[in-house]
Amino acid sequence: MDDSHPLRRGPAAGAPIPASGAWRHGDPVGWRKFATVCSERCFALEGGGTLDEITLAYETWGTLDASGSNAVLVCHALTGDAHAAGPSGAGQPTEGWWEPIIGPGKPLDTDRYFVVCVNSLGGCQGSTGPWSPHPADGKPYGARFPVISTRDIVRTQALLADRLGIARWLSVVGGSMGGMQSLEWAVMYPDRVGSMVSIASTAAASPMQIGWSETGRLAIVNDHKWNDGDYYDAPDGEGPHEGLMLARRIAQIHYRSDDSLEARFGRAEADRLDKFNLWDRFQVESYLDYHGSKLARRFDANSYLILNKTMDLHDVGRGRGGLEAALGRITCPTLVVSIDSDILYTPRQQFELRDLISAGGAPLEFDTIHSIHGHDGFLIEFDQLGPMLDEFVSGIDKGA
Repeated sequence: MDDSHPLRRGPAAGAPIPASGAWRHGDPVGWRKFATVCSERCFALEGGGTLDEITLAYETWGTLDASGSNAVLVCHALTGDAHAAGPSGAGQPTEGWWEPIIGPGKPLDTDRYFVVCVNSLGGCQGSTGPWSPHPADGKPYGARFPVISTRDIVRTQALLADRLGIARWLSVVGGSMGGMQSLEWAVMYPDRVGSMVSIASTAAASPMQIGWSETGRLAIVNDHKWNDGDYYDAPDGEGPHEGLMLARRIAQIHYRSDDSLEARFGRAEADRLDKFNLWDRFQVESYLDYHGSKLARRFDANSYLILNKTMDLHDVGRGRGGLEAALGRITCPTLVVSIDSDILYTPRQQFELRDLISAGGAPLEFDTIHSIHGHDGFLIEFDQLGPMLDEFVSGIDKGA
């Protein structure tokens, strides 16, 4: 294969991509804290299988008050982690993904609230996941890591809340995969959730979402360097980064919108196209290459497979009599936020949440982010999202 081929070219410069971007013991801790929430007994998973020990990495901002009533749980999206706020540094390769939202005087004001963000079970930035040692042989789980559900993730977060002395969250907030978790929190633990915010999310994964997800997963497992999930000892440059980069390229397209890509790139060229070459690039292709390489350096291919499948399995109505019955269990004040240009988690899905939660009698507010940036709008349009969160959560706090 020619080095100019998109699956080989990667970044124009820089060190080889590591076999996995997972955080491992011995790496700088950064701002992570760790809690073993389950040990010496099996944690039974919703879909079958067990985990014998679960450690969660998490970060906190602010101070828990004496009554434990000012805690806000922030749930991250697919390739996010617990570092929702704060600078980059040793052990934290990127700035917090919600840096404009969390902090003193910000919408989730850490002078008022105790904010917690947990790296999801199955993730790769300190929580138990495919990179963790299997109890049978001490080698990484790899492809042996069991399939998990949103409910499994939420149950581990509840165990962490117990450890932190949080009996009831003032609010549980999340976007995309995190919005799935906030919904499950409100359905599973109505007495432990004072309010809930679901942003650009859904009650159940749609056929479109499942189809895109499977395509991304196949990109990873068809990379021969995935090696059936056993690649953690591979040298830099020899892991399944080509497959992971391709999965990210695919996702990055539907995370945005046609208007967003047109406004930013149009038909601008990255390479000279006066003499045609199969792999000479337009600017949009260079952008996709960049995001693929960036993810491969900080994420793990097996974690992508696990959490991506978790999102496909998301269905709050499963085993509960359907969506209407399940969402009817929600009793807390709820804010549902839609993004008008989202082609992946379309507004139709947030309208469904609005209607079914309202029908169950829970107090509900609905708002829309107006953006050309598609699904990524909740990670970009802070000037719109921030006031929505501030008004909603502070209103709950004052009424508590």
